[in-house]
Amino acid sequence: DVQLQASGGGLVQAGGSLTLSCVASEFEQEYYAIGWFRQAPGKEREGISCISSSDRATYYADSVKGRFIISSTSGRRTKYLYLQMHNLEPEDTAVYSCAGFWGLFNSNYVCQEKLQPSSSGQETLVTVSS
Repeated sequence: DVQLQASGGGLVQAGGSLTLSCVASEFEQEYYAIGWFRQAPGKEREGISCISSSDRATYYADSVKGRFIISSTSGRRTKYLYLQMHNLEPEDTAVYSCAGFWGLFNSNYVCQEKLQPSSSGQETLVTVSS
């Protein structure tokens, strides 16, 4: 089974930057979508940025567009996913996680629809102080 683990969270001042990392181990998926999600206290889970092997497009939620950058690299049976976060705002405070969806999915679809991921893992907390 694919195991995902997110890391890189922490405390940062508003206007600062942070980069999150996600490692997907035992990854051998030919068709997949993978992305970053977050859940702030009292709010629903939000898909903030996703990529897909099928449409080769990148989805960004309006709340992070222009400030966050998603990227990925691959190793032997491992997928690495990154989220560069710039100009952070207190509203970005949330628990962040990465999740994978195995099959033919569009990046928009997995980020915007409340799908049950094929795999998700350890979360990381981002706190932005004002």
